[in-house]
Amino acid sequence: MARNNRSDVRLDAPKGLRSNVIPRRNRQNRDRFGRATEAIARGMGTPWFLVILTVFVVVWMFYNTTAPEGLRFDDAAIGFTALTLILSLQASYAAPLILLAQNRQDDRDRVQIEQDRQRAERNLADTEYLAREVVALRLAMKDLASKDFIRTELRAFLDELDRDVEPDAEGRRAAGTSGA
Repeated sequence: MARNNRSDVRLDAPKGLRSNVIPRRNRQNRDRFGRATEAIARGMGTPWFLVILTVFVVVWMFYNTTAPEGLRFDDAAIGFTALTLILSLQASYAAPLILLAQNRQDDRDRVQIEQDRQRAERNLADTEYLAREVVALRLAMKDLASKDFIRTELRAFLDELDRDVEPDAEGRRAAGTSGA
């Protein structure tokens, strides 16, 4: 009875991905963090970042070699230890940020590929439907009379009418001449 409030806990099922101790985060916050990592990764991949970093390192080294002993904060004799630590720290943060940005890009690519696949399936279905309709129209056109067929039939009908009208006209002429 001590486990009444935890009735959903089962020993034969693995624990969930999230602990109850850590509060659930809003999806919008994760997206904001993801966008920030992408912006940082995008900035680190530009020539300007390399130029600025190079200028920073050159200024650092120049100052710490030419400044008076009392004003130097990183000694060249011990190999610019502070500069090395700063660059190592920057590199240790840059790699995971780049990987996070790459994972987000992979997710977007996966969604885009799925949408392209669905669009291609719809296009294929539409194309197949149109092809069937064209075939049906062609079959229907074979059953319809062509222009030449209609002309031939009309001429034959007119010739038949002319033959029927000619004997009647001859009979009327004969009847009209004999009665006068």
